[in-house]
Amino acid sequence: MERRVLIHAPDAAHAQALQDAASTLGIQAVMCDSLDDMVRRMAEAAAAALLTTASLDALPHDGLQQWMAAQPDWSDFPFVVLADADVHRPEKAALLRGLGNVVVVDRPAAEETLARAVHAAVRQRHRQYTMRQQIAQLEAARAEVQRLNTGLEARIAERTRELAGANDRLMAEIGERERAQAALLQAQKMEAVGRLTGGIAHDFNNLLHVVQMNLDLLGRVSKEAKVQEISARARGAVAKGARLTGQLLSFSRKQSLLPRLSDVNALVEGMRELIAVSLGSAVRLEMALDAGPCWAVLDASQLEMALINLAVNAREAMPAGGVLSVATERLPRPASGDLPAGDYVRVRVQDTGAGIPAGLLPQVFDPFFTTKPLGTGSGLGLSQVYGFVRQSGGEASIASEEGRGTRVDLLFPAAAAPRDGDVPAPAEAEVQALAAGRSVLVVEDDADVRRVIADSLTLLGCRVTQAADGAQGLDVLVHEARPDLMVVDYAMPGMTGAEFIVQARERVGPVPVVLATGYADMAQVGRVLGTQSILIKPFEISALAACVAQALAPAGTAGGGAGLRH
Repeated sequence: MERRVLIHAPDAAHAQALQDAASTLGIQAVMCDSLDDMVRRMAEAAAAALLTTASLDALPHDGLQQWMAAQPDWSDFPFVVLADADVHRPEKAALLRGLGNVVVVDRPAAEETLARAVHAAVRQRHRQYTMRQQIAQLEAARAEVQRLNTGLEARIAERTRELAGANDRLMAEIGERERAQAALLQAQKMEAVGRLTGGIAHDFNNLLHVVQMNLDLLGRVSKEAKVQEISARARGAVAKGARLTGQLLSFSRKQSLLPRLSDVNALVEGMRELIAVSLGSAVRLEMALDAGPCWAVLDASQLEMALINLAVNAREAMPAGGVLSVATERLPRPASGDLPAGDYVRVRVQDTGAGIPAGLLPQVFDPFFTTKPLGTGSGLGLSQVYGFVRQSGGEASIASEEGRGTRVDLLFPAAAAPRDGDVPAPAEAEVQALAAGRSVLVVEDDADVRRVIADSLTLLGCRVTQAADGAQGLDVLVHEARPDLMVVDYAMPGMTGAEFIVQARERVGPVPVVLATGYADMAQVGRVLGTQSILIKPFEISALAACVAQALAPAGTAGGGAGLRH
C-alpha cells in the first residue's frame, strides 16, 4: 500500500502519461475517479499523488485539506503535477501552494523527466515512512526506559516504605492484639453473663411455677370472691415474671422452641399495643396485614420476642422520632439458597431511622456483634431473631442505607389453615373422667415443683408416684406397676428428661409422656417426644389437664395421642 501512487487526471492522455511514468519505475499506479476517491486511498497509505492541471479545477477540496491538516509531524505528502502553460497564473499558483509538498512538471515533458519527478516523490515519501518507523522505535525505547525507571523507583520506594514502616506494623500488631484481647474478654464476659442468667432464670422459673400452680390450687379449693380476686392479681404478677424469665432464657439461648400452627396476622395484631409502648410516643407505628390467611408453623412467643427486639432497635435508630411499619404478606417464592420453592409468610419490619453502614451489614446477625459502645449492648438481639427464623425453617434478611432507614424481612414457610372440624380442648369434666384412677409417675428434681404437680394431678383424680431424678424414676418403673402416664422434667442432674424417656420406654414400652420444662434441648426432645406433649413452665392446672387428657385419650380419637406415637 505504501509503494503505490495515486493518479487523478480527468484528461485520458495525461492519465496515460502519468501511468506510463509509474510503470517505467515498476511502481503500482491506481487510477482515482475523483478527489474523494483519492483522499480515501491516501488515508489507506500511498507513496505520492500524481495530478494534472485539470485536477486543480476541483480545488480547494475540503476532504483533501482536512486530511493534509491532520498529517502527523513526520508526514509531508508529495504531489507531482503534470501542468499546462496556464498553471503559472496567480490563481493556479495559489492552489499549488495549498498542496504544500508539490513538484510541477511542465508539458510537454520528456517521459524520463516525468519519471524522475515521480521517482523523487516516491523516495521522499519512503524516507518519511522510515522516519516514522524510527520515531516509533524511539518512542518505544523511551517508554521502556521510563517503565524501567518507574519500576526501579517503585522498588526503591517499596523497600523504603518497608523499612520505614516496620515499627508502625509492630505497633499496629500490638494495638490489634490489645483490641482482640478486649473483644475476647467482652465475649467471655457475655458468655459468663449468659450462663449465669440462664441458671438464675431456670431456678426463678421453678419458683414461679410453684407459685403459679399453688395459686391455681388455691383458686380451685376456695371459691370466695376475695380469694379469687387476690389469686387473680397474683397470677397476673406471675405471668409478668414468666415473660421476664422467658426473655432471660432467650438471652442465654436456652429457650425452648415449640413450633405450632399459628396465625401470623393474629400474632402481629396482638402485639400492636406492646410494640407501640416499646417505641414510645416519638415513633409512629403503622401496620399493614395481609387480607388473606397467613398461617405458619412457628413458636409464637419467639415471634413476639423477635418483633419486640426489632422494635427496640428501630426506636434507638430514630431518637428524634420517625415511623415503624410492620407488614405481613403471603407470597410465592422460587427456590433460593437453602429455601425450597413454595409459599412463604413474610413479616417485614421497616423504620425511617439512621440506617446501618454498608460495611457492617454482613455482621449484624453475628452473635455478640453490636454497634453500641463496649459494655453497653449484648449483641444478641438480631442474632436471636436470626436463629429463631432459621430454626423455624425460614430465612432472615436485612437491607439498610445510611440516612434512609432499615428493613428486616422474616420469611416462614406457609402452612394450611386449620380445618374447621378440629376438636377443641376437652372440658375439665372430660379430663377428670379420663384421668380418674389412672396412675402417673412424676419425675422432677425440684421438691416444691414435684409436690405441686403431684397435688394438681391428684386434684384431677390421678394416682401419683413421685421420683426425685431419672435414676429413681427408673427404679420405680422396675419395682412398681407400669404407669399410665409419665410427667417428666427436662433439666435434671445426672440424666436429662429426654434420656430418661428413652430408657424408660426401653424397659416398659411406649408409655405416654408429658415433658414439663423451662428450657430444653429441643433437637434431642424431638427425637423422643412431640411438641404437643410439652408444657413450658410456669403453666396452669388447666394446661396440665389438657395435656394429660391428650396423652391419655384412646389412640385414634380426635386430638388424642398427637406427637406421642413414636
